[in-house]
Amino acid sequence: MTLLDRYVIRSMLGGVVLVMIVLLVLGALFIFVGQQDDIGTGSYTVLDALWFTALNIPQQVYELLPISALIGALVGLGTLARGSEITIMRAAGWSVWRLAGAVALGALLLFGFAVLVGEYLGPPLQQMAKQQKAFRKFANVSFGGHGGAWVRDGRLLINVAQQSSEAEFAGMRIFELSPRHELLAVARAAGAEALADGSWRLRDFAESRFANETVSTTAARERTFTASTSSEFLGLTVAEPSQLETRVLWRLIANLQANGLDARPQVFAFWSRIARTAAILFACLLAVPFVSGSMRAGSGARTAIGLLLGIGFFLLQRMVESGAIVFDVSPVLLAWFPTAVLATVALTLIARTR
Repeated sequence: MTLLDRYVIRSMLGGVVLVMIVLLVLGALFIFVGQQDDIGTGSYTVLDALWFTALNIPQQVYELLPISALIGALVGLGTLARGSEITIMRAAGWSVWRLAGAVALGALLLFGFAVLVGEYLGPPLQQMAKQQKAFRKFANVSFGGHGGAWVRDGRLLINVAQQSSEAEFAGMRIFELSPRHELLAVARAAGAEALADGSWRLRDFAESRFANETVSTTAARERTFTASTSSEFLGLTVAEPSQLETRVLWRLIANLQANGLDARPQVFAFWSRIARTAAILFACLLAVPFVSGSMRAGSGARTAIGLLLGIGFFLLQRMVESGAIVFDVSPVLLAWFPTAVLATVALTLIARTR
């Protein structure tokens, strides 16, 4: 790595850091504003909302890094172009691909940073934020353990499986205890849906009740269940696939496939995390054509182009994530589609730059 390489990388990373700070301030503000309706519920205070926002910042860094890399690279390299430094580099013998190589080295540093934050900081801290919020808002219940969420609601122990939507869960088990902590009944439902009045609609319900050394069983296709535990609380305790680390998703996919279960959401989330991280490289490379050759633009134009490209990539990524399970397409192809588009555009523009 030459002195010029380090200079280009330092300029590019400076732009990325500047853009990341701006986006993080806006993102943190949106998260904090979103907590206003919850302040005052239970013992959840303004300080708790601020702490919740702070714990979510590492995950925000991971999610915003591709966009920050794209806009920041345009800003950082644009500063060099404005001072004619890139022109001097080109006159000294640097080709567009040589400049792209230096940018790629800086992108690799961002790639490593994304892996560190996305795998070891973001998900655990985000889960901690949700758990602490749940404890503050719902002081009368508690949860713990593995295999879904285990919730204690008075004399009931409730276990829910993976959350399939905001108010629906893939299954629920209910254990009823006596005041002396003796098991009175065990119930199971194949699906659970939270209703507007706070009750639950249980699908394919079956219950076994123990009394006087006998067991009585009942079954119903549908049954209403009333508990103080809300779907909001359960939603805080059940992690969605997109919020899990890559290594956890890999183990989860293997377990689901070994049991013949549908693992498409987990497969999509797994490859989407890898593709999103890989997109950082091509987001940085996309800045190269706009600061050199015939496509060289002014600083205002570069900023506008960066914003449009960043927003376009973000919207495409979110659209694909939202429709991943709806479309009958390979989740691997869907996960890589936004990154593939970005890579194609970046490499094509670099190749056409004179």
